[in-house]
Amino acid sequence: MKISPDALLFDNDGTLLSSMESVVRCWTAWAREFGITDEEFAAVELHGRPAAEIVADLLPADRVAEALARIERLEVEDVAGGVHLLPGTAALLRALPPQSWAVVTSATRELAEARLREVGIEAPLVIAADDITNGKPDPEPYLLAARKLGVDPARCVVFEDAPAGLEAGRRAGMTTVGLATTHTRDELRADVVVGSLADVSAQVTAGSLEITAEG
Repeated sequence: MKISPDALLFDNDGTLLSSMESVVRCWTAWAREFGITDEEFAAVELHGRPAAEIVADLLPADRVAEALARIERLEVEDVAGGVHLLPGTAALLRALPPQSWAVVTSATRELAEARLREVGIEAPLVIAADDITNGKPDPEPYLLAARKLGVDPARCVVFEDAPAGLEAGRRAGMTTVGLATTHTRDELRADVVVGSLADVSAQVTAGSLEITAEG
C-alpha cells in the first residue's frame, strides 16, 4: 500500500514499543494483592484497553479507585528495563516531518510518557486515557488527535496492533495499518497488515509525505 497522508497516528504499546514483560509482571502482582483468581484474571482482555476498564471488570465499584492507583504506581515504577523499542520504530519516526504524527494510547499520560522516555521517543503530541471520555474501540481518541494536529481524519493513517484500536481507527474514518506484533494476522481487520513498523517506510518529497506499507 502506498498513501500520502497528512498525519500518522500510532498506538504505543505493541506498536512503537513493547512493555509486555512489565505489564505481565505488574498486573500479576496486582491481581494477587487484590485477591483476583487466576481464572478471573485470565477471562479479562488486558491489551489495548484503559486500566480503569480492566479494574472495573474485576473489582466492585467501591474498590476501583484504590486498585487503579495501585496498578498505575506499579507500572510507572517498573518502566526501567521492562520496555524496549519494536523493530522499525526508530527509523520510521526519524523520517517523519515534525508535527506530522502523534501517539494515541490507552495508558494514562504519566505511564505513557514514562514508557516513551525510557526508549528515547519524544512525541510531538500524546493523546492518553486522561484526555478522553470513551476509550478504544470508540473513535474519540483518534478523532481528538486529528483535531489537535489540525488534520482531516480522512487524511490520517492509524497504526495499531490491537483489534480494538483498529476498530477505533476505522470508526474515525481513517486508513488503518495492522501490526502483527501481539495478535495474528487473521485477528486484525485493517486496510493492510504488516509484521511490524520495519515493513513501513516514509519519504518526504516536495513537502509531501508518502508512506509505503508492505504486507
